[in-house]
Amino acid sequence: MGVDISAVFESASTAYMLLDRELRYIWANRAYYAVTGRSPEDLIGRLYSDVFPAEGEADAMLRGSFDRVFASAELDHLPLIPYPIADAQGRVEHRYWSATHTPILDASGEVEFLLQNTHDVTALYNEAHAAKEDGFAADAGTRGTDLLLRAEIVAQENFELGLATRFFETVFDQAPSIIAIHSEPDHVYRLANREYRRIVGMHRDLIGQPAAMAMPEMREQGFIDLLDRVYRSGEAITRHGVRAFVERENAPPSEVFVDFVYQPLSNPAGETVGILVQGHDVTAQKRAERELRETEERFRLMAQNMPSHVWTALPDGRLDWASDRVYEFTGRGPDEILGDRWAEVIHPDDVDRVASIWQASLASGMPYETEFRLHAADGRYRWFLVRAVPVRDAEDRITRWIGTNTDIEDRKITEAALADLNATLEQRVAQRNQTLEQVNATLRQSQKMEPSATLQGGIAHDFNNLLQAITGSLQLAQRELSQGRLTPTRLDQAMGAVERGATLSAQLLAFGRRQPLEPRAVDLGRMLREIGPILHSAVGEGVRIETVTARGLWNTLVDITNLENALINLVVNARDAMEGRGRLRIELDNCEIDTETARALTDVVPGEYVRLAITDEGSGMGPEVIEKIFEPFFTTKPEGRGTGLGMAMVYGFVKQSGGHVAIESAPGVGTTVRLYLPRSLRTEKPVPPRASGPVTGGTETVLLVEDDTDVRRVGAEMLRDLGYEVIEAEDADAGLEMIESDRRFDLLLTDVVMPGRISSRAMASRAQDLRPGLPVLFASGYSRDAIVHDGRLDEGIQLLPKPYRRETLARRLRELLDPLSLAKAGPDAAEPARTGLVTDPAPSPMAPASDPPSPELDKTAGLRIVVCEDDTFIRLDLVEMLLAAGAEVREAATGAQALALIEEAPADRLVIDVGLPDRSGLDVARDAVALRPDLQVIFATGRERVPGSEAIPGARVLTKPFGQEALLQAVFRNGGGTTLS
Repeated sequence: MGVDISAVFESASTAYMLLDRELRYIWANRAYYAVTGRSPEDLIGRLYSDVFPAEGEADAMLRGSFDRVFASAELDHLPLIPYPIADAQGRVEHRYWSATHTPILDASGEVEFLLQNTHDVTALYNEAHAAKEDGFAADAGTRGTDLLLRAEIVAQENFELGLATRFFETVFDQAPSIIAIHSEPDHVYRLANREYRRIVGMHRDLIGQPAAMAMPEMREQGFIDLLDRVYRSGEAITRHGVRAFVERENAPPSEVFVDFVYQPLSNPAGETVGILVQGHDVTAQKRAERELRETEERFRLMAQNMPSHVWTALPDGRLDWASDRVYEFTGRGPDEILGDRWAEVIHPDDVDRVASIWQASLASGMPYETEFRLHAADGRYRWFLVRAVPVRDAEDRITRWIGTNTDIEDRKITEAALADLNATLEQRVAQRNQTLEQVNATLRQSQKMEPSATLQGGIAHDFNNLLQAITGSLQLAQRELSQGRLTPTRLDQAMGAVERGATLSAQLLAFGRRQPLEPRAVDLGRMLREIGPILHSAVGEGVRIETVTARGLWNTLVDITNLENALINLVVNARDAMEGRGRLRIELDNCEIDTETARALTDVVPGEYVRLAITDEGSGMGPEVIEKIFEPFFTTKPEGRGTGLGMAMVYGFVKQSGGHVAIESAPGVGTTVRLYLPRSLRTEKPVPPRASGPVTGGTETVLLVEDDTDVRRVGAEMLRDLGYEVIEAEDADAGLEMIESDRRFDLLLTDVVMPGRISSRAMASRAQDLRPGLPVLFASGYSRDAIVHDGRLDEGIQLLPKPYRRETLARRLRELLDPLSLAKAGPDAAEPARTGLVTDPAPSPMAPASDPPSPELDKTAGLRIVVCEDDTFIRLDLVEMLLAAGAEVREAATGAQALALIEEAPADRLVIDVGLPDRSGLDVARDAVALRPDLQVIFATGRERVPGSEAIPGARVLTKPFGQEALLQAVFRNGGGTTLS
C-alpha cells in the first residue's frame, strides 16, 4: 500500500520546512506557515535571511548549525535558540525555538537539501524563567521547565564553544609555520594546517591516514623512524635545516629545507598518545646560503688563479682577504697585511698620496684607481696599477670592495727609456720640424691666397664695371654741360651705378657677417602675406606660388628687411632654375634641433627654431655644386646674369642672425632651401613706416663730424641745401671741442670710424651727457665693432648707411628732430601728418632701433651662477649663453665639484642636470641649498618633472632641449618652482 509522504507532513502538528544549499525556501508544511504567520507566497523561492532577518547570537547559532549539516552530512540539533520574528503587522516578537536539521542527500551522497523540524517553545521558556524567579521547588510539574533551562545553558555553551573552535581553526590554518598532529603508534594525521599541506603537496589526502601511507617517501628519508622514537621515548626531537625530497603531483621530487620539532603529546596518565609537529620552511634561506657559498668559492678559485694580486675590503676600507699572490710577493702573512696594516708594504713616499685617494673613494663610493710601489719579499719595490670597485646590495649600500694590483714595473721602465730617447732625439726632431714647418707655411700661405684671390678678383671685376659706368656717365655729363644741353639721364646713370655699388657692398658685408642688423620679434606668417605681391611680381606669371603656414607659428628674432631681401633672392633663384615656369612652394613651421642633431651639423646651437622652406621644381644641383653654393662669386648662371653673391649673402645673414641654412637637391628633382631662424619669446610690435611724402628740410643746426674732406664737404652742402645750419668738424677730437663749447646745435651727425684720441662712440656719449636729449645719427659704410656687436646694432644707435641719397638724409633728420619740435611746441602744434613725416612719435634720440631685450637680460649683472653638467658640449653651450648675458659663471662636471665650488664662494643660482656620474643631481641640489639657503636651483634635464624637487624652495625644471631665451627666463626669474621648456 502506497503512502503519500506529502500528506503525512501536511497533517503533522509540528512545523517542517526545506532549504537548498543557498538557504532558499523550497517547501514548508501547513504547521510551519501557522507558527510563523506566513503564507507560501511569503516564503517559497526566498532566502530565509530575507524573510526572517536576525543579527548577533541568534543568526550565528542558526548559521553554525546549517554549516555543520552541509559539511558533515549528519543531523544537527539546536535544543534552544532565541530567534525573533515579525508578525503580520510587522511587530517583532522575541520567540524561542527548538530545531532539528536533517541532511537530504542526492544520488552522489552530497547534501542537496536541509530539512528543518522546529518547535515554538516560547511559552514553555517564559514559564520556566518565571518559575525560577519565584523559587519554586522542582517537582514532577516543573521538571520540564528545569530541563528547558538546562537546554538553554547547554545551547549557550555550545555556541561559545563553536565560536572558540572556529577561531582556533582560523588561527591554526593561517599560521605561517608548519603545524600538524599525529595520533596512535601509526602516526595518523589528525590535523595539518595550510602551510604544512603547501610544503608536502596540496594534492595529498592526509587526514585519517597514517604518515607512512600518506607520505611514503618520508620513510626512506628517516622521518618515520624519528616519529617512532618520539612516540616510544616520550622525548622531543629538534632538527635545523634538514633537507627533504617531497613527491609532487605529475612532477619530479622537490627539494625543501625545514626547521622542525617533534613534540610528544601525553594523556593524564603520562602516556604518549600523539605527536605535535611544528616548524618552519627555510628552503629559500638555505638556497641563498648555498648560492652565496658557491659564488664565494668561484670568486676565490678565480682570484687565486689570476696572475694579478686580488684583495677585498670592508665598507670602511679595512682589508679582510687577499689572494696567495699577495702573500707570495710580499713575503708576509695575513696578520701583516689585513686590516689597516696594508700601508706597511707600500713605499713610504707613496703612502700619504694613496691614502687620500682611497679615503676619497670610500667617501664618494666612486671606483678607486692609483699607482704605487709595493715592497717585495726580496727587499725591492715594484710599481703596481691598483684598482677597486664597490659591490652594492639591493638597497644600493656598499657591502664590500674588490680590488686588483697589476704589476706595471716593466711599463714604468719602458716609459723612462722612452723619455730618455725623446730627450736625445729632441734636437734632431726640432731641426726636422723647422724644415717641415717652413715648407708647410709656404703651402698654407698658397692655400690661403687661393680663395682670397678669387674673392678679390670678383670684387675687382664688379667694382671696375661700376666705376666704368660712373666715369662714363660723368664724362658725358661734363661734355653735355659745356655744350649747354645737360639732361638728368647721365646723372641718373651715375647714381644707379652708385646704388649698385652700395648693394654689392651690403652683400659683401652679409657674406662676412659684418652688416649692422636691427633684429626684432617678427611673425613670419604675417611677413609672408605682406610680401606676397612682391614675390609674385618677381617670379612672373609662369610660376605658381603656394604658401603653407603651420598653426601656432612662433615668432623669430630677425632683421625683417634683410630677411625679405634673402627670400626674394631665393625666390628669383628658384624661378631661374625652373626657367620661369612651374610650382614654387613656401612653407613655415616650428621645429626643434636637439643636442645630438646639432653636433652632427656645423656651427649649430640646439634649440627652438622657425623653419622657412622654399621648394622648386627646377633642374636641381649635384653634390659638387651644393658644396660650393655659398662661396662668394660662385654662380651656376650664364655670364652676366648673376654676381655670385646672392647665396653667400643669404648664408651670411642667416648665420649672423643665429640661424642655420640647409640645402637638399639632386639633378632633375628640384631644390629645397631651408632657413632655420631662432625662436623669440617676445611679442611682435608694429614697426612705424618710414616717411614717403615730399622731402622736407629744416632750420635747425647740425654738428657734422667727418674725417674725409670730400665726404664732409658734400654732406655739408646737402644739409645747407635742405635749409640747415651746419657746424663742421674734421674728426672726433674737433667734434668734442665743439660739444664742450657753448656753441648751440640741435643734432649730431657723425661718421663711425675716424682717427683721433677718442672714438666717435665716446664723443657721442659725452655729447649726450652734456646735452641731455640730443639726437645722434651715425653715418657709416662699415662700422666694424664700433656700434655693432654680435652682428646687431648696439642699443640706442640710429644708423644712416653710406652711401645715402639727399632724400634719405632729409627723412632721417626729420624723424629725429620732429618729435623734439612737437614736444617744445606743445599740444597745439601742427600735426606731423601735414608734413608727410612719420605720424607716430619717434623714440628718444638714443632709444633702441629694434625691440628691447627680454626683461630677464636686465637682471644679469652680478649674478653668480654654478653650472653642473657632465656632458661637455652641453655644459659649454650653457656657460656661453650665460656669459653672453653678463653673468659670472663657474662650471662643474660632477656633483662633488659643484658642491666644492658653492662651498668655496657664494652663488645665486645652481643650474644642474639630474643624471650625474657620481650622484643624483637632486641630492646635490639638497646639499647645495643646505650650504647656501638663498641659492635658487634650476634642474636642466630631459624629464618633464623631477620627483622630489618640490621640497626645494623655488626650484624649477627646465626641460631639454631649450634655447637661450628659455634658459635666461628660468635663471633670471624670481618666484616659485615651475616647469619650463
